[in-house]
Amino acid sequence: MPINSSIIADDVVISYPDLVNIYGCQIGAGSRVGPFVEIQKGSTIGRRCKISSHSFICEGVTIEDEVMVAHGVMFTNGLYPRSTNEDGSLQRDGDWECTPTLVKCGASLGSNSTIVCGVTIGAQALVGAGAVVTRDVPDFAIVAGVPARVIGDVRFGRPEAPHPNSLRNTNGGHSGAEVNEPCQA
Repeated sequence: MPINSSIIADDVVISYPDLVNIYGCQIGAGSRVGPFVEIQKGSTIGRRCKISSHSFICEGVTIEDEVMVAHGVMFTNGLYPRSTNEDGSLQRDGDWECTPTLVKCGASLGSNSTIVCGVTIGAQALVGAGAVVTRDVPDFAIVAGVPARVIGDVRFGRPEAPHPNSLRNTNGGHSGAEVNEPCQA
C-alpha cells in the first residue's frame, strides 16, 4: 500500500509503511500511525496524535493536536451516499458533496466508533468504544452508545454507574484525577 503526495512531518512514526494507504493528506509532528490505516486526500492530522490500526480517516476530516484514534475508528464524509448518478453512471470526485468533520484537540475516540460526517467532537471529549456519533459532542463530554449520548464529563472522572465487567474505584465514580484544559497552540 502506498504513501503518496502527502505532507508528513519528519518525526512522524508510521510503524509499517508497507501496510498503510496514505495520500494527499497532512500529518503533524510527533504523530504515530499504526498498520492497516487509510488516510485520504484532503484530511489533516495534527501534532502528537495516535492513529491506531484499522482506522479510516476520509477526505474532509480534520483532527487537531493530541487526539487519540483507537483501533478500527471509521469516519464518513457523505450525508447521502450513492454509487451512481441519476443517469446510472458511477459517481466520481465532484459528483457528491463532501461534508467536513472536526475532532478538536485532546479528544479520544474509542475502538470501533463511527463518526458520521458533519459533526464536531469537542476538546478533550471521550467517545466510548462502539459509539456512533451523529451529533456534535461538547468539550469534555463522555459519550457512548448508538446513537452516542452524553453520559459524563471527563473533568469529573468516570461516569457514576460502574462498568459491569470491571472493578472501579469506590469514591462515587470520581477518580480524582485532574484533566488538563484543551491543548494550546
